[in-house]
Amino acid sequence: MSQTDTKGRIPSFNSYIEKVIVDNWDKDALTDYKGATLQFKDVARKIEKLHITFENGNIKPGDKIAICGRNSSHWAVAYLATLTYGAVAVPILHEFNAEQIHNIVNHSEAKLLFVGDVVATMITPDAMPDLEAIFYLPDFSLVISRAEQITYAREHLNELYGKKFPKYFRKEHVSYRMDDPEELALINYTSGTTGFSKGVMLPYRALWSNLDFCLTYLGDKLKKNSNMLCILPMAHMYGMAVEFIFPFCHGHHIFFLSRLPSPAVIAEAFTEVKPAVIISVPLIIEKIIRKKVFPKIQTNTMRLLLNMPLVSKRIKQRISEEVLKAFGGNAYEVIIGGAAFNQEVEEFLTGIEFPVTVGYGTTECAPLICYSDYHDFIPGSCGRPVSNMEVKILSKDPANISGEIVTRGMNVMLGYYKNPEATKEAIDEDGWYHTGDIGVMDAEGNVFIKGRIKNMLLGSSGQNIYPEEIEDALNSMMMVTESVVVQRNEKLTALVYPDYDEAKQMGLDQNDIVEIMEQNRQKLNTTLPAYSKITAIELRESEFEKTPKKSIKRYLYQ
Repeated sequence: MSQTDTKGRIPSFNSYIEKVIVDNWDKDALTDYKGATLQFKDVARKIEKLHITFENGNIKPGDKIAICGRNSSHWAVAYLATLTYGAVAVPILHEFNAEQIHNIVNHSEAKLLFVGDVVATMITPDAMPDLEAIFYLPDFSLVISRAEQITYAREHLNELYGKKFPKYFRKEHVSYRMDDPEELALINYTSGTTGFSKGVMLPYRALWSNLDFCLTYLGDKLKKNSNMLCILPMAHMYGMAVEFIFPFCHGHHIFFLSRLPSPAVIAEAFTEVKPAVIISVPLIIEKIIRKKVFPKIQTNTMRLLLNMPLVSKRIKQRISEEVLKAFGGNAYEVIIGGAAFNQEVEEFLTGIEFPVTVGYGTTECAPLICYSDYHDFIPGSCGRPVSNMEVKILSKDPANISGEIVTRGMNVMLGYYKNPEATKEAIDEDGWYHTGDIGVMDAEGNVFIKGRIKNMLLGSSGQNIYPEEIEDALNSMMMVTESVVVQRNEKLTALVYPDYDEAKQMGLDQNDIVEIMEQNRQKLNTTLPAYSKITAIELRESEFEKTPKKSIKRYLYQ
C-alpha cells in the first residue's frame, strides 16, 4: 500500500491520544492493580515531563526508544510519550533474558531505554554501548546517563517544566505531533523461538486501522469509562492493541496486573475489577474453566438435567451466568486470541451460549486479521477478515482443501527492520503477507486455522499431518494437561505432561497414570486416520517450555 493510497484518508493516530486526554481530563485512566491510580490529566503531565526530557536531551523524532518491564501505568506513559513525541517505540518483552534484551536494544539502535524493577537488575549497561541513557520505570529516575544534556534535563526537570508552564499545566496545553500514516511508529520484536528474533516495523496506519476497528465494532458495546483489566504483556501486539491502546483511546479505566499473573491472581482481579470486556490467551481461560467450572457441572445430576430439553435451557443460562461471574460478571464478551483454543472448552462455552469469540492476528498485522462479535461467531473458526484487510487461502478449493492464509491491507507491516531478505519472503510483489498458517475459509469468509506450515508433518505416503489437531483432541482427554506430537522414524509419538495435581487428589500413582494414558491413546486412535495414529505416549515430569505468548516452544521437542 503506497503513501498516496492512505494519506488524506487516515487521521493522525496521535490525535486520538490528544483528544481522549482532553475529553476525560478528570477521570481515572491507569491503575497499577492494588497500587496507585493516574487520572488522564496526570498521564498528560507525565507525558509532558518526558517530552521536556527528550527535547532538552537532544532526542529527535525518529530516534528509537526501548521500553522493557512488566505492565504498569508508567510503562504506558513511557510508550504514549514516545509516540506523541514522534520517536519510534521499541517494546521489549520483559520475559526475554538479558542477552536477548541487549541484542534488541543494539539491533534497533535505541538511544534511550526504560526498564522495570526486575529488568534493571538483569541487564548490563556496558553490553549496550550506544545507549545514551537508561531510565527506571517506577519513578522515571536515571539509572545511567552517558549524555550531559540528558543528565542536566533530568536534574532540572521541575525548573524546565515550571518555565514552560508558569501558571500551571492545563488541558489546552496538550498538543501532540501529528503523524503521517506511512511513518514508522514502532518496532516490535517477535518472540523469536529460534535464533535472533525479527523486528517488525509497524507504521502509524497499522496502529490507527486496528484502533479504528476496535472503536467501531467494540466501542459502542461498552459503557464509557468502564473498567478494563490488562493481563497480556503490552510489549506483545495483541495486549498492546486490544488491552491498552483501544481502551485508553476509548476513555476507559485500565488496571494493570503488574506482578506475575498466576491464575489465582487473575481470578481475584476479575472479581474486583469487573472488566467490561475480557481479552485473553486460551491458557488462562482454559485453566479457570477446568479448575473452577468443570468440577461443579461434571456431576451425574447435572449431566441428566442438561439432557432434559425443558430444563436444559434454564440450566445452561444458570451455568453461563456462573461462568461469567468467574470473570467478574460484567464482561460484554470474552475474546480469545494468540494461540489455538481447546475444542472441548470452546464447545462447552458455545453450548451454554456464553459470550465467547476467537480472533486471529499476527505481530506483522499489529495484530488484527480476523474477528467476529460473539453473536456472529462460528465455533471452530477465528472470525472473518477485519475492516481494511483482505484474506485468501492459497488453495484450489479454499473451503475444503487447506492452504496458506495470506492477507493484505492497512494493518500490514512495512517490513522487518534491517532484514530485506526476510521482508521479501514474507510480503510478495502484490502486497500479500504470507502468515505461515494453514487453514480453510467458508463461503461467508469465516477462517478456520489447521496449523502452522512449519509444524506440519508428512505421513509415510505423503499425507499432511497437522499435529495441533491431534494435540487438541488429546488435551481434552483424562489427566492430560498439555501435549506435543512429534515424528520419530515416520511414527508419531505424543509427549504428555499429565495433571499430577488431579492424580494426587485421586490417590493415583505413576503406573495408574501410564495405564490411563494408554487408554487415552487407544481411544484417540479410533478417531484418527491410519496415517496419523499415535504409536506411543511419553510422559513428562514438568511443563513444556513456553514463549511469552504462552505457546509451547515446539522446536525444543522435535
